[in-house]
Amino acid sequence: MTVRQAQGEQDSSEFAIVVEGIRNAFGDHVIHEDLSLKVRKGEILGVVGGSGSGKSVLMRSIIGLQHPDQGSIEVLGRSMTDPAAPQDAVDVRSRWGVLFQGGALFSTLTVAENVEVPLREFYPEITDELRHEIGRYKVMLSGLPEEAAAKFPSELSGGMRKRAGLARALALDPELLFLDEPTAGLDPIGAAAFDALTLELQETLGLTVFLITHDLDTLHEICDRVAVIADKRVIAVGTIDELVALDHPWIQEYFNGPRGRAAASAQDRAKAMDIAAKGKA
Repeated sequence: MTVRQAQGEQDSSEFAIVVEGIRNAFGDHVIHEDLSLKVRKGEILGVVGGSGSGKSVLMRSIIGLQHPDQGSIEVLGRSMTDPAAPQDAVDVRSRWGVLFQGGALFSTLTVAENVEVPLREFYPEITDELRHEIGRYKVMLSGLPEEAAAKFPSELSGGMRKRAGLARALALDPELLFLDEPTAGLDPIGAAAFDALTLELQETLGLTVFLITHDLDTLHEICDRVAVIADKRVIAVGTIDELVALDHPWIQEYFNGPRGRAAASAQDRAKAMDIAAKGKA
């Protein structure tokens, strides 16, 4: 079954991520309460919500940087929250890649050296020559020119730093890719190029992508489904067409506001042009 086929109950093996009933709080400030979410293998899932809704906190919980007060999380069949199986959380980390906001690159390392960091951690036995070769390949896979490998993050533009962060996220040939606001701060051309690259990598490498974004164009262009966080939980998951049919006020304001309508219109125009081009071919 593909990610675009009819919705329905599926075996747990169909899911790359299963979050059940988690609670996250910082002191008296509750971020999530009884939040649940399932991410299907092979899909690009967009995650949206208002500022402070806990999108990044959810991602940090999934990858083990934030331990929820309650609930359970499984990633690729391994528990991230079971105290009786701590090795599960360790073992699964080599199977994902993460692009944090701003890239989170080490400023004193070159781009290639940044990419080599996870290789050194998880595969210390490989030779320096092979590690350097893998690093250069991942840099080019991210869409950067080969000469960017020898540059430091401070020598790169914002868009190039995003791609360098992506190169590092791809270092271990992950099955699962986490992207936190990957197009934030990019101009429309750069953002569209990053979206196209993400889709190409997902289709070529068979990735599952967990994508936090505010970018409505990104949601329309590359996401199979969208999860909406509001009221401290995931209130809905579905295609954009399915979401706009719901009457929740935040969903309506987000998708049917001026920017949402503009993004939808742009997507409709792109589809019409694509159909016209195919008709002429």
